[in-house]
Amino acid sequence: MTMFSDTEAQDIISTAAELADAARLATLQHFRSDGLTADNKEVARFDPVTVADRLSEQRMRAILARRRPDDGILGEEFAPVAGSSGLTWVLDPIDGTRGYLSGTPTWGVLISVRDADGVIYGVIDQPYIGERFEGGLGRAEVNGPMGRKILRTRAARPLSEAILFTTFPEVGTAEEGAAFRRVALKAKLVRYGMDCYAYALIAAGQIDLVIEAGLQAYDVQAPIAVIEAAGGIVTDWSGKPCLDGGRVLAAANADIHAEALALLNA
Repeated sequence: MTMFSDTEAQDIISTAAELADAARLATLQHFRSDGLTADNKEVARFDPVTVADRLSEQRMRAILARRRPDDGILGEEFAPVAGSSGLTWVLDPIDGTRGYLSGTPTWGVLISVRDADGVIYGVIDQPYIGERFEGGLGRAEVNGPMGRKILRTRAARPLSEAILFTTFPEVGTAEEGAAFRRVALKAKLVRYGMDCYAYALIAAGQIDLVIEAGLQAYDVQAPIAVIEAAGGIVTDWSGKPCLDGGRVLAAANADIHAEALALLNA
């Protein structure tokens, strides 16, 4: 993992904050507005993109072009940008566009920066609620309406006492859905539909597990940084790194991770 001076680390953190501030303005400009519509990016299912998704990413890319022109960019809505610094910014301008279209407040903006080895720093930002979760480069904190708090994941507890989240009830394929249900049947409480906000809740010590499938790199890299900084674990369903997305198991601690992993692979 790349080592940074205090000055370099602070520049990454302040750049990410500027990106998040710009994305807040862009997304709130259109949130719950009359006439908001979406284009569908897929044929087989509804995968929406709105003017707010594109505006949010465009504004973040403009900031990076000004502040960190040597870094690469991987974003959801536009083509990748190759960099020369060894660092890449990974951007999801609205994670949870279906929720955004529905007027729910649990979508978010995901911002992270990584090197060849993994994620260095990440932000999960919820513009409407006004909460910002940060992890990496010595930080693990949330700032929002309730003030600033240190992020710390929940202590170990049996799966029978755990809270489990996923975004879609079907999870993925029929096989993936069956694997999820093996875990869900053992959990104390199962909830759906939170998108990236569920990962923030793991870091905040509110829930124990998030299990999902079919994710992309820009869906997971910021949550990985925030959850790991708070003491949690994020892997794929075989216990390996999941920087490129796919099947993701996020857990508050090693014990609950192991219990869920065993059931996913039963």
